[in-house]
Amino acid sequence: MNLKEEIKKLKEELDVTLVAHFYQRDEVFELADITGDSLELAKKVMNTNTKFVVFCGVGFMGESVKIMSPQKRVLMPKVACCAMARMIDEGYFEQNLKKINEAGIPNENILPITYINSSARVKARVGMMGGMVCTSSNAYKIIEKGLKSDKKIFFVPDRCLGQNFAKSLNLKSAVVGDGTDLKEADIICYNGFCSVHQQFSVDDIEFYREKFPGILVAVHPECDPSVCDKADFVGSTSQLITYIKNLDPEQKVVVGTEFNMVNRLRTKNTYILSSTKPECPTMNETTLEDVYRTLKSIKDDNISKETEIYVDEETIKWAKVALERMFEV
Repeated sequence: MNLKEEIKKLKEELDVTLVAHFYQRDEVFELADITGDSLELAKKVMNTNTKFVVFCGVGFMGESVKIMSPQKRVLMPKVACCAMARMIDEGYFEQNLKKINEAGIPNENILPITYINSSARVKARVGMMGGMVCTSSNAYKIIEKGLKSDKKIFFVPDRCLGQNFAKSLNLKSAVVGDGTDLKEADIICYNGFCSVHQQFSVDDIEFYREKFPGILVAVHPECDPSVCDKADFVGSTSQLITYIKNLDPEQKVVVGTEFNMVNRLRTKNTYILSSTKPECPTMNETTLEDVYRTLKSIKDDNISKETEIYVDEETIKWAKVALERMFEV
């Protein structure tokens, strides 16, 4: 029996739900009971009744599942770390707040909003300050809601996302530490980014438009603002999927986001906006062998502490507050 068959057999035997993010390797993605984007997965897991969740993705996503379903045991075959999420922790958050304070903006005039790509502890700190979580698909609504507080938005950790949404809403943005005027900004951005989406450039867009006249350009808002400005469509992972599926099959489109997802969108007339393969290295860490070992550890009642996601009660409490504020919007 091959590894895929062994995994299917274990899934049938065990009280478990196998979950995979869109960016996972095809062989892992194809075996999942639930697939989707990060927050979408955490919400779907809430509606399952299994004791165990085996989550194939990166660490902050596993934490989101645990925050929203604390009664479940959440295991990750590889607790891979999102590079963007790793760019910020509680210490960096406080250091940036101090720099904003030194620019003449006190904490009572700041409303933090964190992108879902952040640790549970950062989400909790945001929750304590009255802030919210957002995703790339609902950031417009969350930021608009936040602005009604008459406070400056402190957006963490992705500067590109903050800058792109500020532009789309005709707002001023600034980035902590890059010399821009924080007091003049409506949205103050933390200086983080996604290494995968930084690979796409305006030169790439010009190359494809010259090669294929009439081609459409669709990109994720984690791309640099210069790239988003030149695109025909900017949207979250799920929005990109919907946009491309609704195109005429003969319409050529070039996509600026992670390779694995783009590669399975449709069989023809779809291109990747890069001369190199834009794979997320941490999303590709999880293998079939890792999934098998994790499922086998459940069967053998020999679960490794290294694979299980733990979030303390206080962090769950405040991170959940930040998430629930988003759901209310």
